[in-house]
Amino acid sequence: MPVHKVTDFLSEISSFFKKDDAHNAMYSIMDVIKWLKMTETSLFGVKSKCNTVYSLLQVFQALLLYPCFMIRNPYHFGDSSLSHLLHCKKDVFYRFMSNPKIDWRKLVYYLNFQLWSKVKVRSEHKEGLTCLIVDDTDYPKTGRCIENIGRVHSHVQNKCILGFKALFLAITDGTSQLILDFALLGEKGKKGNYGMSAQELQQRFTKKRDDEDALQERIKEYSAKKTDLTIDMIKRAVSKGFRFRYVLADSWFTCKDIIHFIRSRHIKCDYLGMIKVGENSKTKYRFNRKSYTAPALIKLLSKGKQQKYSRKLRCHYIMADVIFADINVRLFFVKRSKNGIWNGLMTTNTQLNFLEAYRIYAQRWALEVVFKEAKGLLGLGKCQANNFASQIAATSLTALQYNILSVVKRFIAYETMGKLFEAASKDSLELSITEKIWGILQEVIIAIANLFGLADEEIYDAIINRSNEMEHICDIYKLKLAS
Repeated sequence: MPVHKVTDFLSEISSFFKKDDAHNAMYSIMDVIKWLKMTETSLFGVKSKCNTVYSLLQVFQALLLYPCFMIRNPYHFGDSSLSHLLHCKKDVFYRFMSNPKIDWRKLVYYLNFQLWSKVKVRSEHKEGLTCLIVDDTDYPKTGRCIENIGRVHSHVQNKCILGFKALFLAITDGTSQLILDFALLGEKGKKGNYGMSAQELQQRFTKKRDDEDALQERIKEYSAKKTDLTIDMIKRAVSKGFRFRYVLADSWFTCKDIIHFIRSRHIKCDYLGMIKVGENSKTKYRFNRKSYTAPALIKLLSKGKQQKYSRKLRCHYIMADVIFADINVRLFFVKRSKNGIWNGLMTTNTQLNFLEAYRIYAQRWALEVVFKEAKGLLGLGKCQANNFASQIAATSLTALQYNILSVVKRFIAYETMGKLFEAASKDSLELSITEKIWGILQEVIIAIANLFGLADEEIYDAIINRSNEMEHICDIYKLKLAS
């Protein structure tokens, strides 16, 4: 049987859209996708067999375009306008996504580097502060037969749920965010049964696979420690050519292993993350040759009149240079009111001042917005396929879809056509994600923190993850700058 007649799939689709008509957004999306260098050898390491009806590249490109044609999953492909160009059934896509030999991590990095390069080479691009962001999110599932399924603790719902934990690594320059890497994890629990009964474990989907399959790496990651995977992801990003100034993370990732790793890098980078400051905090810091917990250090420095007030941020703060895990670090303790709750930041850059540290760390919440948008618009984590390979494929495709849309959005809304009009159009340019996050959240957290004496981190979490009534706050693209 001959190869399907549509040999240049993207060109066939592009012919339906023109730059100057009502389909300008679609034209821009297609323009970016067509710019990417995609060959079967570079993406999959193999070429389609000569008797294949639909090539691997055609199937992949069709999957990449699903959101643009309002296709939620392969089951709905037959009812879409895209099916008129690629006359195949849903099984073609399901087989492709369940292929354990496809190295999705390599594929995603290959295309991401091209997208990131496209951003950096534009004449309007300004070399901003590039940061890596590490965070995890819940992947709730409904099927108990999914391969490697288990129960994990959801910090958003404050209970155990059926599903996975998804650990993500993203990169941002203050305007655009790209998802670089991810891993799907389980939580063994005290009994080592991933929160499942013996009967449920037996019902889970299993399949014998070759040791050389690319999926084997993902399966090993399923039971690995988050801190170990974080270090591996950062190493991988560096090896792929991505450069950054800071690694941003919440308090869960602020540990001696990651701090030691960041300080050992030959490239100039630093860590900036939250630390636990509650009464139960047991982490010790060396200050003036003595060891103190965070609450004890705050008490000591407050008595020594080290507490200052920032009029710009309208908060009280304390700065202290200490030793953590034999490394010199700088701590910032912050509270909104005299009777408020302290929270803290740690950075390996001991030259960083409080205002700058606070502004840089605000970029971490860009990844929370990515989660919110990708889940709501692109179906991140919604795949219910039993095969673990399909779960990896679905997340990889969503990451690429989001990254492509992020770059398109940047080109058509965030940048002018040249430096000549930069000054004149400065006030009318659509605000970047990070600027909006900073402005909006500052006003919200100042009001709430002063009123209720809450910690900033709790308010951020409530606004983005917990409150349906404040869901409109997360529509960052449409809101005006508040500060």
